[in-house]
Amino acid sequence: MVVLARATGVRERLDGPLPPADRRATLDDLDRLNAWFGGYALTLSPGFFFFFFFFFFFFFFFFFFFFGGGDGGGGIVRWARRRRRPVRVVVVDSDAATLALARARTAAYPEIVLVRADATALPLRQHAADVAVTALTLHHLDRDAAVVCLAEMAAAAPVAVVNDLLRTPLTLALVWLTTRLLHLHPVSRHDGPLSVRRAYSAAEIETLAEKAGRRVRVRRYPWLGRLVAEIR
Repeated sequence: MVVLARATGVRERLDGPLPPADRRATLDDLDRLNAWFGGYALTLSPGFFFFFFFFFFFFFFFFFFFFGGGDGGGGIVRWARRRRRPVRVVVVDSDAATLALARARTAAYPEIVLVRADATALPLRQHAADVAVTALTLHHLDRDAAVVCLAEMAAAAPVAVVNDLLRTPLTLALVWLTTRLLHLHPVSRHDGPLSVRRAYSAAEIETLAEKAGRRVRVRRYPWLGRLVAEIR
């Protein structure tokens, strides 16, 4: 599999200050793309996830879901509700404006709690959660911060899941075309391809997890442009 050189020293527009309307439109684009192209489904697909619910569904679960927009957390709640399983989701983001939008998006889900915190300093005691998830977030961090983030997630939960982009020419082409053919917001058209170029490869995530003192298993989904890493 051909892997592109990772882009460093560049910043996505969503990482900086944005007018509220632009931020809302960009997060709406991310929500649609995740729903249409399997991003949310992949988070719920690993075998351990179903194992976890099958054997422990009598307990009240506490999920730590690291996804600022809140939409992914809503997907987990709906997934649990359909199966009549109790669940608690904590959505964490360091940006106050993003959390304000997430508050409106998650108003129908009392199972979701919003917390403002940094990925490298999670406000959770050890194993406070059952599963820790980061979705389309790890590539926003530099290597040192990514190692700390993975260590923090693994400390907060016995299983951590990284759902991110696959840094290949195919993914870059698919994202570039999708963001233009669907007439997405200009921020999405800028950030989408850049996100691919900033993403960590499977080998790089293995190295990051090793530095964090953790074991990892990575699954690749080339035609979806995604990888999912399970870290324990």
